Amino acid sequence: MALPPLALYIHVPWCVRKCPYCDFNSHGVGHGAELPESRYVDALLADLDQDLAAVQGREIVSIFIGGGTPSLFSAAAYQRLFKGLRQRLDFAPDIEITLEANPGTVEQSRFEGYRQAGINRLSIGVQSFASEQLEALGRIHSGEEAVRAMRSARNAGFDNVNLDLMHGLPGQTLATALEDIEQALALEPTHLSWYQLTLEPNTEFFSHPPLLPDEERLWDIQDAGHARLESAGFVRYEISAYARPGRQARHNLNYWRFGDYLGIGAGAHGKLSRIDSPGQWGIERRWKTRQPDAYLRRLNDPRGFIGGGQEVSDRALPLEFLMNALRLTEGVRTDDWENHTGQALSELTPRLERARQQGLLMTTSSRLQATPQGLLFLNDLLALLDDEDSRNDVEPRATAGQ
Repeated sequence: MALPPLALYIHVPWCVRKCPYCDFNSHGVGHGAELPESRYVDALLADLDQDLAAVQGREIVSIFIGGGTPSLFSAAAYQRLFKGLRQRLDFAPDIEITLEANPGTVEQSRFEGYRQAGINRLSIGVQSFASEQLEALGRIHSGEEAVRAMRSARNAGFDNVNLDLMHGLPGQTLATALEDIEQALALEPTHLSWYQLTLEPNTEFFSHPPLLPDEERLWDIQDAGHARLESAGFVRYEISAYARPGRQARHNLNYWRFGDYLGIGAGAHGKLSRIDSPGQWGIERRWKTRQPDAYLRRLNDPRGFIGGGQEVSDRALPLEFLMNALRLTEGVRTDDWENHTGQALSELTPRLERARQQGLLMTTSSRLQATPQGLLFLNDLLALLDDEDSRNDVEPRATAGQ
């Protein structure tokens, strides 16, 4: 029995303007605002120092810098941050290091500096190329700026780039949704995150919902978009993730395969496993102080940066595992299920049978796998597999960026 792979998530909470659909821990600061880069890098490294004892001797397989808009920070800030990270952590030789960037906040020289810092993968938040949709989403960039950002990234030497696209947008038709996909394909990314706009609580869109496409149009967009991406050689390996062969997001795969991750930065979440005894896991989730100003004040606070933590109970563990693993189109191996949850698969037999009968799950002697219908209705599938008493024990998970 071995510990799972270990990743690192770094949260940068500032953005130019809060988007009306965004429920992430992000805080708008306006154009040209001076950010506390130096203090925040100091805080990130101090935050990591407090977590190091729990991961001594473990290698970091991937790093993801999410936000907010991490590309608001200068290349010099990341160069200093990564110098400190490498002094404290063992990086895998083939480590994947991703930074989220928004068009309109970067130029080629900054991309070149990010490469020099060691960042080797970008995730560019395009969302749409159409001006009508971008305006409705409150985005600060244009379609032309998105194209320029991708070209600048390529010119700076990035050969592994994800583009974020959304569908089901206000005023969107099947034709305009497919136009977004065509423009994205023309830029030749290695990975596409293509996901439907949802109205999340505590967002402006939730309080004042825009007029979205009806259900029939949403199904048409989803079916046609999926077919077009696959015809272009992109393989769907997760509900909303498509990649060229061999270019899946390793950091996100680690989340979905129930790997471990440290989380540093304002509001960052982490998950760490330990082996309590032969055949017995222990898992702790912890999260950091959420508000950026409060987080920075913790730099000189003996309490440290921890905002809270909770052990994952044995009762909650199966659902925690399935919430991640069944997002993958490949599903989960049954021996991985038993290794991670300590539960024999036979204990799930009645629930598995119900899910099979409803066409949401495929099972073999070696694998559990959501059907195409099950991927579309994953919450329904999880409800069928869930022990109702476990629901209140499940902690919110860290956001997995692409």
